[in-house]
Amino acid sequence: MRRYIVALTGASGVIYGVTLVRALLAKDIEVHMVISQPACLVLEQELGWNFGDSPELELRHYFPEGKLYLYNNGDIAAPLASGSFITDGMVIVPCTMSTLSSVANGMSNNLIERAADVMLKERRSLVIVPRETPLSAIHLRNMLSLADMGVAIVPAMPAFYHRPATIDEMVSFMVGKILDVMKIPNEEFKRYE
Repeated sequence: MRRYIVALTGASGVIYGVTLVRALLAKDIEVHMVISQPACLVLEQELGWNFGDSPELELRHYFPEGKLYLYNNGDIAAPLASGSFITDGMVIVPCTMSTLSSVANGMSNNLIERAADVMLKERRSLVIVPRETPLSAIHLRNMLSLADMGVAIVPAMPAFYHRPATIDEMVSFMVGKILDVMKIPNEEFKRYE
């Protein structure tokens, strides 16, 4: 059984994270999901999702059946915070520059940051999908620092050679590229010929 951690932070483009989780669940992959409070706001703004008082409970309504486990980002005692919790890796999608900076500099102020820190110390796969433009020298230095540690940096940059006609096709391209980096076979997008 493959097992991944997927974290959504408060950058625009949460549809990438949602679509990735749905793709993983469709492949019968166990998903351990953490969503920051700012990401909940972006989900409401960009996708019209409504959480009420309990995002962890309400989130289940937006995903298909599958092995989905939800965690509160404030729960740094969750299993994901330990290196003894074995996973195939972690994806932060979308990743704010604040989260990226915290991970690059070894901060562990919440569950997302701590789980990413565990991936680094255990030498497990970590994929970061940054969503910001333009990029400052600080952003670029932090990305280079993470890349030097073996982190896959996959900027949310959809391609156009396959002539996407819808936003869903553009999102599927990016999710397919993320799955490629995770070494998960997929047919999410039309490949270049």
